[in-house]
Amino acid sequence: MTTPDDNLSQDGEQEEFLPQQHEEFRLNRYLASCGIDSRRKCDQLILDGLVQVNGYACTDLSMKVSIDDFVKIDGKRVLPKELKTIIFNKPRGCVCTKNDELERDTIYEFIPPTLRHLNHVGRLDQDSEGLIILTNDGDLAQQLAHPSQKIEKEYLVTTNQAYDNDVLDSFLRGVFIGKGMPRAKAKSVKRLSPRRMLVTLETGMKRQIRLMCKALNLNVVKLVRVRIGMIIDTGLETGRWAELSEEDIKMLQTNPKEQAKGYRSSPIKTKKTARRSSQKTSRPTQRNKSYKRRK
Repeated sequence: MTTPDDNLSQDGEQEEFLPQQHEEFRLNRYLASCGIDSRRKCDQLILDGLVQVNGYACTDLSMKVSIDDFVKIDGKRVLPKELKTIIFNKPRGCVCTKNDELERDTIYEFIPPTLRHLNHVGRLDQDSEGLIILTNDGDLAQQLAHPSQKIEKEYLVTTNQAYDNDVLDSFLRGVFIGKGMPRAKAKSVKRLSPRRMLVTLETGMKRQIRLMCKALNLNVVKLVRVRIGMIIDTGLETGRWAELSEEDIKMLQTNPKEQAKGYRSSPIKTKKTARRSSQKTSRPTQRNKSYKRRK
């Protein structure tokens, strides 16, 4: 991994990444690579007639452009930036947006100005914590966010009271969380303690785990996303970020092969059982690389 200073030119500005001449991209992808916004929001800018191509307003979503074209927004030419992807450990109390109408703290206040053109992939609500990806690579963002890709996301959940195994069974069968909404399911769930569980989702609806718990008469007091694909939060402190390498990005798009469906409960051990288990040698589990604190 590189430090933030490695990404700056001698004058302190972030270097721009220019695609090969004559290589054409759809206009929304081009704008997203410039750090304007997500592709969907760039489509809206195009439909609103706010984008000019070679001096003319363009409202054609199928329009393709290259670096040779003059693409402007608000009279200023925009150029693609270097593709960059970071992982951020979101603290509780901030929201995943660039501009908040309620003037709440946002995740972009924790990263340097040179990275604030990156777009967050998915969201964590204000009361949730943990890992979130920010990137200006539209293809990667779509790969991570689209339900068909089934990229796993794992959450450490603490409830307000003890639960029994019927709750775990319900998580796997599916829980009705609202009229007109499909049943919300977990891929797997593991009991960690009487009030804590580890929940793995392949597709996530808005506030899914909180709504599932509420439907089962439980309230979530703490929710932390601890894994995306094969990337875990080892060593990355709350409010800190780290740049991902190509190898990291591949791990981000890969689910652990050993991840089992269903759930495992952890019954309370007696002293005799605990003594026997402590005598057994256990294999060390392989963990992915640790993300160290930025200086």
